[in-house]
Amino acid sequence: MGIISLRSVAKSYASAGTRLRVLHAVDLEIEPGEFVVAAGPSGSGKSTLLNLIGGLDHPDSGTVRIEGVDLGRHDDRSLARLRNEKLGFVFQSFHLIPVLTAVENVAWPLFLKGMERRRRVARSKELLARVGLADHMRRIPARLSGGQRQRVAIARALACDPKIVLADEPTGNLDQRTAVEIMELFASLNRDDSVTFVVSTHDRRVVSYATRCLYLDEGTLAETPPEAMPHEDVHHA
Repeated sequence: MGIISLRSVAKSYASAGTRLRVLHAVDLEIEPGEFVVAAGPSGSGKSTLLNLIGGLDHPDSGTVRIEGVDLGRHDDRSLARLRNEKLGFVFQSFHLIPVLTAVENVAWPLFLKGMERRRRVARSKELLARVGLADHMRRIPARLSGGQRQRVAIARALACDPKIVLADEPTGNLDQRTAVEIMELFASLNRDDSVTFVVSTHDRRVVSYATRCLYLDEGTLAETPPEAMPHEDVHHA
């Protein structure tokens, strides 16, 4: 069994009085250290897939396991603990706390974990330096560029040494140069620290970093070589 395992996972949502099926009986096995990109058109279920893997949402049927742990057998409190210990999240809209500085945002999950202040501040500074923000640690998000805010979000995702990072459209709000820098950072973390990445995207440049590429369309998941990715559905950002 891989570090991530989905078996016959289906998910639907209520829409205009009916049920909109987003994922259909998805099976997926991801091994430790893989860099997996999930591509596909808008509404294909990419974000839903990441939310299910991260325990942020629950499938209608089927099982989701992280390192053999069945997420469906855990309540919200134990799922939150598992996320804090094993998973890092990077979102397109950053989700930083606006009143906290960069270093305080990165330290937040360590605070929730109960780490004492001196150690969590040192860890946060170390991570911000690693993502190129050593000179911006005391700035609040409003005083950072989009690319800098994304770097803070990445540092925060790495704070608890996760084995898995889930990134939902991480380059969607970034200019071309910054998007490449973010993906190079992801690639180095995958290569040097063996962090497993699952990244959803519309951006064909992101697909080029994948060791493995998945394509979602109308709720169906297929494995596709990066060079075979449909051009009409994956945007050139």
